Amino acid sequence: MKLFRVKTGLPGVNRMKEFLEENYVCIGYTGVGDLEHAGKKEIHTRLVLAGTIAEAELEAAADSLDMFVNVMQDGDYVLIEDGEWAYLGDLGDYFYAEAFDSAEDGRCHRRGVTWLKTVPAPALNPLLRAWTGGEEAVLQYNGPLPEARLELWITDPSADGIPESEKAEWVDAETLSKALTVLKCALDSEDADRRERAAIALLQYAK
Repeated sequence: MKLFRVKTGLPGVNRMKEFLEENYVCIGYTGVGDLEHAGKKEIHTRLVLAGTIAEAELEAAADSLDMFVNVMQDGDYVLIEDGEWAYLGDLGDYFYAEAFDSAEDGRCHRRGVTWLKTVPAPALNPLLRAWTGGEEAVLQYNGPLPEARLELWITDPSADGIPESEKAEWVDAETLSKALTVLKCALDSEDADRRERAAIALLQYAK
């Protein structure tokens, strides 16, 4: 089981309401066709041929598409923070919606989602809330995760009244120390939004 974060839409476009109502998530990068059987090398080639991505952004685009199409699997989780709320869903298979393959739309690469839980963003586990920022179209979480009941773990234990004895089962002292180091480094990021998220996470931890 893996956990991923997907952006909610194109710059200036937020599709979270549509994602929730129609039970899917999508990623941009149009003009490359159905990628169901395409590996990363072919994805990169198709992006070059499409000519819609700047050369400096090709690798990042290929990485994002490869992760969305090939790394994500049916049964993995997706977590999206959208302002005041965070949404956790169970991912389905990749599929290509040709009718939406245009630069103006960009909803062609999709995965179905069964939405499991909605929580206030401040109640999101601080480690995960700090991770949900960033500019990548899709990102995999590589921190510690429980083997089951992730929909409960996304909530900050202090917000749900979960006993301290159960918190210790999730995050050991070494992992917590590493996470705090990452958050402290994020305070010096050039990205103002990332700095703000890291500060919030550290303040929540300090409580």
